[in-house]
Amino acid sequence: MPAREIPPQTLERLRQYDTPTIANVIELFGLRPRHAGYMDARIRALFPELPPAVGCASTAAMRTAFPPPGGAAYAGLEEQLRRFQELPGPPFVVIQDLDDPAVAATFGEVMCTSYQAFGAVGIISSGAGRDLDQVRRLRFPAFAAGVICAHAYPHIVSIHQPVRVGGLAVEAGDWLHADANGVTNIPAEIASEVAEAAAEYAAAEAVILEFLKTGPRDAARYAEARRESARRIEELGRRLRGKGRASMA
Repeated sequence: MPAREIPPQTLERLRQYDTPTIANVIELFGLRPRHAGYMDARIRALFPELPPAVGCASTAAMRTAFPPPGGAAYAGLEEQLRRFQELPGPPFVVIQDLDDPAVAATFGEVMCTSYQAFGAVGIISSGAGRDLDQVRRLRFPAFAAGVICAHAYPHIVSIHQPVRVGGLAVEAGDWLHADANGVTNIPAEIASEVAEAAAEYAAAEAVILEFLKTGPRDAARYAEARRESARRIEELGRRLRGKGRASMA
């Protein structure tokens, strides 16, 4: 299990920025293809009004279509909660629903309340959720491929094994950043540099946005603002690529 810790102060800084900004900064390091490292459109925020969440993946695979061998609903939940302690940071529950298509909800009020009480910062499932009004009141970030009213036969069949959710392979201990726009993986080796660079990236983009708010409606001046923004981002990228190579060495 990857188990690299990210300091609490770095996690707090990462939470100050939306997931697209974090994803854009990670791109600048040049450590992975630009079409890799994030979940696809199947995974959506159920409560897009909530702020960004950052946590350490606690992975599980679930089934709901058939009764578990022991016959108990929510089998495996207690063990999953106990194993949160294996992680180097606040858990972000990641569930792969092995039933395809999804048969029933993989989480609801009871599970989310339990996860939150044991320190989890959110949940992501390739399947469905339910009890949306109750979970919304918890202000517990939840991401899923849909919503189903029933829970059928929910049981966990593996814990802290690799899963694939929204096209992204996730291992226990991976760091994730998520908000209304989706979910991205953050390589722990560059997390501090990502947190530091996010403000500079946002400032570079603001060159264009501020011009559009206050500048004349002049295409040539607009092009200048875009070039200046691109120059700042390219300069930031040159510095980050060097840091990224050093961090991964």
